[in-house]
Amino acid sequence: MVRLVKPVIFFLALMPFIWLLSKVFQNDLGPDPAQALSIETGEWALRFLLLTLAITPFRQIFRVAEIARLRRMIGLFAFFYASIHFLSWMAFILGFRWLAIAEELVERPYITVGFLAYVILFLLGVTSTNSMVRRLGKNWKRLHKFVYAASILAIVHLLWILRTDVTEAVIYGVLLAILLGYRIFRKLKFNFA
Repeated sequence: MVRLVKPVIFFLALMPFIWLLSKVFQNDLGPDPAQALSIETGEWALRFLLLTLAITPFRQIFRVAEIARLRRMIGLFAFFYASIHFLSWMAFILGFRWLAIAEELVERPYITVGFLAYVILFLLGVTSTNSMVRRLGKNWKRLHKFVYAASILAIVHLLWILRTDVTEAVIYGVLLAILLGYRIFRKLKFNFA
């Protein structure tokens, strides 16, 4: 069943990118296209990150083991959108001015936090191949638990960016709290059972 579903999920996961590309080619990203592109790709990265984290509770609650096979692909889409977000910021907002990029990373905490989240996603992305899973062995699972830190950092990054109307960040934060809370509850339940 997963073999049939994977191409559909892959296509659906690409739809936001295709939609954004069409907006770029139609010059329909509003008065500040660079900012709009950066915001949209960042939000899609966060959505896919939360979706990745939702797979384990969904699998455990509804006893659908096959869905776990989609986790890696969806996680890589989170990395894909985070990479476009990061590249958009470097290219269109800072024009690949490396000194300005370094200054922004040091002087603006919300950028530092976002960059740390991206570095984690980068490490998780490059270690997601079958050969890396085999090579890292048990350490692969330990490394990939850093996805929780990346998620928290991404929420903090969004909170700092929004500053005034933080409703969206709070919604994402509540979803993340539920997903992480479920894991903590389950771990405590089985440790004391």
